[in-house]
Amino acid sequence: RKLIVFYFIKFIKCIVKGDSMKKRIKVLNFFIILIFIIIFIKLLFVKTIKHNEYYQKALDLWTRNAPVIGGRGNIYDRNGNLIVGNSLTPTIITIPKQVEDIDKTSLIISNILKVSTDKIKKHLTKNVSVEIIKPEALRISIDQAKDIASHNLKGIYIVGDSSRYYPYQNTLAQVLGITGIDNQGITGIEYIYDDILKDQKGSLNIYTDAHGNALEDLTSYYTNNIKGADLYLTIDLELQLTVERLLDNIIQQYQPEDAIILAMNPKNGEILAVGSRPTFDIENYQKYDQSIYNRNLAIWKSFEPGSTFKILTYAMGLEEKVFSLNEPFYDPGYMIIDGTRIKDWKVGGHGKETFLEVLQNSCNPGFMTIGLRLGKEKFFSYLDKFGIGKKTGIDLLGESSGIIFNVEKVGNVELATSSFGQANSVTAIQLVTAVASTINGGNLYQPYIAKKAVSGENKLLFEKDKTLIRQVISKETSDTVNYCLESVVALGTGRNAYLEGHRIGGKTGTAQIVENGSYIQGQYITSFIGMAPMDDPQIVVFCAVTKPKNTIQYGSIVAAPIVKEIIAEAFTIFNIPKRTDGIKLNARYYIDKQIYEVDNFIGLNVNQIRSYNYPYLFKIEGTGNQVINQIPEPNEKIIEGGYVILYT
Repeated sequence: RKLIVFYFIKFIKCIVKGDSMKKRIKVLNFFIILIFIIIFIKLLFVKTIKHNEYYQKALDLWTRNAPVIGGRGNIYDRNGNLIVGNSLTPTIITIPKQVEDIDKTSLIISNILKVSTDKIKKHLTKNVSVEIIKPEALRISIDQAKDIASHNLKGIYIVGDSSRYYPYQNTLAQVLGITGIDNQGITGIEYIYDDILKDQKGSLNIYTDAHGNALEDLTSYYTNNIKGADLYLTIDLELQLTVERLLDNIIQQYQPEDAIILAMNPKNGEILAVGSRPTFDIENYQKYDQSIYNRNLAIWKSFEPGSTFKILTYAMGLEEKVFSLNEPFYDPGYMIIDGTRIKDWKVGGHGKETFLEVLQNSCNPGFMTIGLRLGKEKFFSYLDKFGIGKKTGIDLLGESSGIIFNVEKVGNVELATSSFGQANSVTAIQLVTAVASTINGGNLYQPYIAKKAVSGENKLLFEKDKTLIRQVISKETSDTVNYCLESVVALGTGRNAYLEGHRIGGKTGTAQIVENGSYIQGQYITSFIGMAPMDDPQIVVFCAVTKPKNTIQYGSIVAAPIVKEIIAEAFTIFNIPKRTDGIKLNARYYIDKQIYEVDNFIGLNVNQIRSYNYPYLFKIEGTGNQVINQIPEPNEKIIEGGYVILYT
């Protein structure tokens, strides 16, 4: 540059000074030669040293990028069974400037996709380099894509895309959540773990000139996409499918307002199965009210737990030694506290009983006595330790914290009603987590549902383990609670959950429902929480059914048999063997009801079975005629009028 300036100035001076023509020509020649030398050197520099850089810049200017989806990560259960996958659903894109006949192209595409021609034409006439024809041609069928491709339409391209695939339809619907039009997580697991599940998009790269015309000497190419990482849940799919089936049965049989089932491993807080009704079709969620697909009832709905809560009160009392199991108690059917008469659920009361029988009989006055002996400060401090009134921190969207009394405003009446599960409200996840701590040795664990994530390169991104929040009660107290809960099922109100050859514990619940500040008469939330085996609990199951119809509204009638069936299924899945020890079913409890051994119905025809008059009832599961399995198993004990479930 300095040389060019130097000779240019020298040439001007020659003209100004009036130098000879020969000298002027000489200076001009040097000037022109210098310019050509510099240009040549520059061209040589560009064509050799800087060739790749400038060529890449040119390619970038010529390139039109059409996104190619890699697919979200799959979601599996704890055993590697697929719960959510991806299916190939191509998408149509266009480079509008390459479209030769807009009317013809619009007509062909609209006929194949069965949409308005004007909608397609609007995409083809946009002043953009690349246009995705969405939503009309977003994730179409493979047959539709083949049909469009067969017409060889100029400016129309087909790119790889994917949509979520649900092999089990609405299974785990509220837990899994939904994805949006751009494959992003919107609710549930899909939203919480979106950063892990989402893919890294690739592209179809098409070369065009400034007018959008294809550059024939340059071949289009793909930039590889990367599929999202796979997520493994703590869910056991086989147990989950049992839960889904039973929830459907509950809806069909009782037509309730809603129903919840939640199963957890009490040793670590892993969610083994969870479901609720009403539910929705994940692939067509737009057809449902937001209150259905945005609310996971197991963690969102708060309610007065009723007698299932008595497990916590009982554990507090045992830990603080305010009563002993064999201590006598008399229940007249009510208790008067500060001038308020609070009734027992049983008219006339239970009379003379021990505090062990207080739990077996779910005696309200007995639990009011335990609560009053504890005092409000100690009682509510235990509620805090159990996590009642606080979110558990489970990795699911929309958890509620429940509602508990302000301890400063609690009197003896509020303390008494709180002790048997009235007035305070909890969520199912809170209750199950708290009860799990009373049977697992006294440890409160944080519940969780995502176990681990693995990338496409089989790299472990994370793996969760149990998280201990605190120890609430001692191991000795927990062992006593286990014994007492087993006696509730064998000798008390939970007998409909008894299963011959297995040690099952549990507690019934029949809670009143509050609407507009007062309790509804004759409408209840019937519930049962069960666990097994009681010397080493591996599963705890909660079932709650709101306002069941066509039945007596007791947790022992509606919910206990459901929990029994889930636990029986878990025994098979987890290979838990039968036992000969444990507390035996006590015939004296039934007075006018006898206990029978169940016959062997496997291999028989359903119609043949119905023709006989058995002392127990039947539930038929399946659409066939031949029985392939049954619960209880042959020769197990059943109460007169109890149900035998036959699988065809």
